[in-house]
Amino acid sequence: MSEGAALHLKGRVLVGPDEVRDELWVLGGRVTFERPNGVREVTTVGGWVLPGLVDAHCHVGLDAHGPVDAETSEKQALTDRDAGTLLIRDAGSPSDTRWIDDRADLPKIIRAGRHIARTRRYIRNYAHEIEPEDLVAYVAQEARRGDGWVKLVGDWIDRSTGDLSACWPRGAVEAAIAEAHRLGARVTAHCFAEETLAPLVEAGIDCIEHATGLTEETIPLFAERGVAIVPTLVNIATFPRLADGGAAKFPQWADHMRRLHARRYDTVRAAYDAGVPVYAGTDAGGSLPHGLVADEVAELMKAGLPAGAALSAATWGARDWLGRPGLTEGAPADLVVYETDPRADVRVLAAPRLVVLRGRVIG
Repeated sequence: MSEGAALHLKGRVLVGPDEVRDELWVLGGRVTFERPNGVREVTTVGGWVLPGLVDAHCHVGLDAHGPVDAETSEKQALTDRDAGTLLIRDAGSPSDTRWIDDRADLPKIIRAGRHIARTRRYIRNYAHEIEPEDLVAYVAQEARRGDGWVKLVGDWIDRSTGDLSACWPRGAVEAAIAEAHRLGARVTAHCFAEETLAPLVEAGIDCIEHATGLTEETIPLFAERGVAIVPTLVNIATFPRLADGGAAKFPQWADHMRRLHARRYDTVRAAYDAGVPVYAGTDAGGSLPHGLVADEVAELMKAGLPAGAALSAATWGARDWLGRPGLTEGAPADLVVYETDPRADVRVLAAPRLVVLRGRVIG
C-alpha cells in the first residue's frame, strides 16, 4: 500500500479464541482497531481474519541432504509465506539465514541455531556431532547464535542395539539445560522414544519435538512441568515408510517406529486432555516440503483436538508461547484472510484469500 493508504478488513476478525471483532485497519504497517482519519485511500476486503499462521517446527535452509543455498532457502520461505505462515520457529538449521531478517517480504524466523547431536547419532550434515563432555559448550554457543532457543537431538537409533535410545547422560543434559537457561534460551529436543522423555523433563527442558514416546506415566509429568510438545504429525506419517526401508537391517527399530506411528493420534489426544501445551509444526525442510501448516492443523483435529485448540496451536496460542504479538493494537500487521470461517472447517487454511505481511499485501 502507498503511504497514506489504509487497508480495511471487514467481516470477522478472530483476535483470539474467544474474541471476535467486526473490523480492523492496517495503517503504516500496523494493526489498529480505530478508524483512521485523514487517509487518502482505503481498500476494503471482507472475510475471516486470523493472525499470521505459525509453524513451530520448520527448517529453512535445510533439505534431506543438509544445508542449502540462499536461493533454495528463499524459495522455502516464500512457500511458507504464501501458505499463510508468517512466523517460523526454525528448529535447527546448519545454514546462516540471518539475511532473511532484512527481507520485509519473508516470514519472521525464530532460530534455534544448529542441531546438537551425539557423534554418528543423527542425519548426516545436519548437526554438530559431539560427545557429552562438550555438550555444555555447544549449547552455550548455539544459545548465543539463536533467537532464544537451542535444539538437542534427544534420541536416535543406536546401531549397537538396533533400536532407539537416548543420546545423552542425565548429568550432561542437566548441566546443558541450566547453561541455556542462564543465557536466556529455552531448550527443545527431538525425541521419538519412551525412555528419553522423563530425564529430559526432570532436567528442566522446555519443549519436546515429536514426542511420540509419551505414555500414561510421562504425560502427567509434562503437564505438571508445563513442558510443551510439537507433534509434527505430518512427519510422523512417514514412519511406516521409514520402517519399511530399515526393517531388514534393524527389525527391532522398525517395529518400534510402526508402534509409535500406530498410536500417534491417541498419544497427542491424551497429552492435550491432560493439559500439555500442544503446538503445530510441520518439520518441513528435511524430507518434507514447506507450506504444510494447514495439513498439520487438520492432523491435530484428527488426533481429537477441538477446532479452536487446533487453530490456536498455529495462531493465538503459538504466538503467545513464542512471545510474538497477534492481532493487537499497534502490532505489526501480519495476518491472513479467508473466504469462510476456519473454525467451521480448518481445511480453509490451505487457501488464503489474502496474506498481509508487515502491512504489505502479498496475495
